[in-house]
Amino acid sequence: MKSRSGLRALWLVVLCSLVLAGCSEDEKKRSQARPPAPVSVAVAESGTVPVRITAVGNVEPVRSVAVRTQVGGQILEQRVRDGQEVAAGEVLFVLDGRPFKAALLQAQGKLERDQALLKRAEDDLARYTGLKQKDVVSQQQFDQAQSDAKSLRGSIKLSEAEIEQAKLQLEYSVIKAPFAGRVGTVQVNMGNVIKANDDRSLLTLVQIQPIYVSFSVPEQYLSEVATRMGKTPLEVTATLAGDDANPERGVLASVDNAVDRTTGTIRLKGLFQNESKRLWPGQFAKVALNLSNREGVVSVPSPAVQQGLQGSFVYVVTPQNKAEFRLVETGGSIEGRTIVSKGLSGGETVVTDGHVRLAPGSTVEVKNPSPDGKAPDGKAPDAKAKGGAQGGALGAEGKAQ
Repeated sequence: MKSRSGLRALWLVVLCSLVLAGCSEDEKKRSQARPPAPVSVAVAESGTVPVRITAVGNVEPVRSVAVRTQVGGQILEQRVRDGQEVAAGEVLFVLDGRPFKAALLQAQGKLERDQALLKRAEDDLARYTGLKQKDVVSQQQFDQAQSDAKSLRGSIKLSEAEIEQAKLQLEYSVIKAPFAGRVGTVQVNMGNVIKANDDRSLLTLVQIQPIYVSFSVPEQYLSEVATRMGKTPLEVTATLAGDDANPERGVLASVDNAVDRTTGTIRLKGLFQNESKRLWPGQFAKVALNLSNREGVVSVPSPAVQQGLQGSFVYVVTPQNKAEFRLVETGGSIEGRTIVSKGLSGGETVVTDGHVRLAPGSTVEVKNPSPDGKAPDGKAPDAKAKGGAQGGALGAEGKAQ
């Protein structure tokens, strides 16, 4: 009985082995018969990558002024129109200056009268001084002569001040641009009468060269920004909507003196020369603050890096068009690219789309070729040649920025 039971057990073991072997063989055949997985790929680039902080900024004028009159009168001349660019000191409006000229002539006449009276008073004082020494005139007459001369000297100073005031008002009747800039809408036109310090502004003048772009960044960057700003000018780029290829370049000009407690951000301002006059007050722009450059780093398009139970990973396409599972360590993302600090070398080809169909060792077929690293013939590109070319391009771009 024992021998029969052992024989049966042996037959069962042999039978299970044959079944398992058959299943394994069938699975292998099915795996070999599975069609290649269509994927999109790109080449890991090695080079210099700028470390940036990105934000949305708002264009602000360096100076803005509402031009008002300091004297009243009728506007006789309007030498500016809506939207005109003016130079510093250029005449904008001319008020009726006749009342101010008359006031100036009146003050000048009063001064001449007082000067004549003072001369006579000084002559009288000199004569009374000699007579006083001879006791010919009384002390009261002598004191009166001194008082008259002193009073007229004060009257002359008052007349001189009136002349300066009249000249100043006459000068204010010609309204000039305080700085070079662009005129907004002219609010009060020629022929209107306006009073001194009127609530109405004649126009608004803004300076657009240079110009500010203000933006806010999280307070965690404050220490690094302040440290680097003290060593070398930090570059700021501003990209306008619909024109991503031509960013404006400037430098970081100021850091606000306090962190906004409600948002946890600090406000910064970049100064742009705005030579092309593309930046206008009130515009929104995508702003990037370049803190530093990281040399010799490997980066891939961000979609290439996936998250799994073991951490971040990528699929590398081998020269045999096989998918190789690779765990990686990342070092942040910059403008749609992720820096890979460990686990990947420059020039290797990685999968950017089609991960769901892949398993380690799967055969892949490159689809949708494009100039960003995908092979034009549907095959995986030559990693060495492609990586060298793109790595150099990334390095040049990083240095330029």
